[in-house]
Amino acid sequence: MIKISAVIITLNEEKKIGRCLDSLQDIADEVIVVDSYSTDRTKEICLAKGAVFIEHPFKDYVDQRRFALEKASHNYILAIDADEAVSETLKKEILKVKDHWQADGYYFNRLNNYCGQWIHHGGWYPDRKLRLVDRTKGIWGGENPHERFEINPGTITRHIKGDLLHYSYSAIAEHVNQANKFSSMGAQSAINKGRHSNVLKVIFYPLWRFVRNYFIKMGFLDGFYGLVVASINGHENFLKYAKMIELQQQKIEKQ
Repeated sequence: MIKISAVIITLNEEKKIGRCLDSLQDIADEVIVVDSYSTDRTKEICLAKGAVFIEHPFKDYVDQRRFALEKASHNYILAIDADEAVSETLKKEILKVKDHWQADGYYFNRLNNYCGQWIHHGGWYPDRKLRLVDRTKGIWGGENPHERFEINPGTITRHIKGDLLHYSYSAIAEHVNQANKFSSMGAQSAINKGRHSNVLKVIFYPLWRFVRNYFIKMGFLDGFYGLVVASINGHENFLKYAKMIELQQQKIEKQ
């Protein structure tokens, strides 16, 4: 049987981290929490539940994930967020994988809870995630704030049953605030990579995002919150491209 290190990055997660850590019982041989200097009870809760707690300054999500990965004792990694929890079905599947590890990485679905309602459409489900991996087979990459584990070409991946339960937002205001934060990070990341925005992108990309998620991916089947999710996601897209134009102008002014 292989040994698994569960790796989590945190900042002020006292309301959710306990549920996350409890769901890792029986499947994680160690739990590594890398924290960006929380000011709430996150550290106290993690230590009480037996996690290894490491404080590290936050640069960006990719950097923090990579640092956390390096601190794990085992090569087999379960990457999970503080606002996520392993469902019972997924736990059983991970235990099977521990007995017979046959791939370089395993995908599973993530089911998002939004203001108390599970969201099954609109691009939010099945929301496949590669989170159970052999860390020697890839690296954390992607674009901030949407980082991901990038597995090496030629490796073997499989999909296992069960959902990773994601308790995303308990109030619409939380989603709005996060959209503002993520759009700023996304805009800066895009500019750093030499990408550009224009008025047409500001107009049509957000509109397409809404139409795709609400109509094509049937977000309307999730009722009121399906409309809210599609609208805020489109708005985040609008903010990203608008902020990119702002950053482009600032760069020109400095020249």
